[in-house]
Amino acid sequence: MFANPAAIATVRHVALDASFERFPLGATLSSAAAAVRIARYNVGVAARVLRPSATPAQPTDLVLMSTLVFRFGMIAFAGSGKYVREGTATPQVVTYAGDIGVAMALFDILALGASVQNIGGDWGTETHLPRRTRVGFTMNYVDPQGTFRLLTTLEGLWEVGRRSVIVAGAEGGVVTGGGIGIIARAGVSGQASDLAPIALGAGIALGRVQLDYAYRSQDTPSGAVHRFGVRWAP
Repeated sequence: MFANPAAIATVRHVALDASFERFPLGATLSSAAAAVRIARYNVGVAARVLRPSATPAQPTDLVLMSTLVFRFGMIAFAGSGKYVREGTATPQVVTYAGDIGVAMALFDILALGASVQNIGGDWGTETHLPRRTRVGFTMNYVDPQGTFRLLTTLEGLWEVGRRSVIVAGAEGGVVTGGGIGIIARAGVSGQASDLAPIALGAGIALGRVQLDYAYRSQDTPSGAVHRFGVRWAP
């Protein structure tokens, strides 16, 4: 939902997702999202909280968003509205922005997606939330309904005021008919925005629950980013 609002079109009934990231120098990022399917529509809500440091007095950044998806055959159109509170001093600056996205699935083989993020988002000063455009696709090389998993993703990312960047990733693993298995992931990207040059991860599938871990390298000498996530989709 944070990258492309149309992504929640894959939810069949209900889905809950949560993650926690720890950055160098003690910063943490917590996220939570929920989505439900209602007829041709998917509705989602999400929240993200960034704590810059372990100091209690340090202001935290907050993002609240809601998403509506309309599905028409294999194509999904979506829009999100979000509230953003950010700043290192109190009171923090508050703004509102929107995202739009589209996704198209060709059976279980290929999925295409595009989104434009942070439409609007005027802080009331000379700065704005960075406008970001993303276009990408995912390709399955084996039947995802079978035992084995093998897919790749490729995404182009353009952000106002920055150089464009290409992000590539791969995922492979084994999952039994009962939904029990393990999946490994790897990704690479150019140097842009908050992306890391290398990311590695793994997931454990436990039926309708999936546990994930990701490691992202950083150029800073203080370490790397570790992300933990859990997803439940009945």
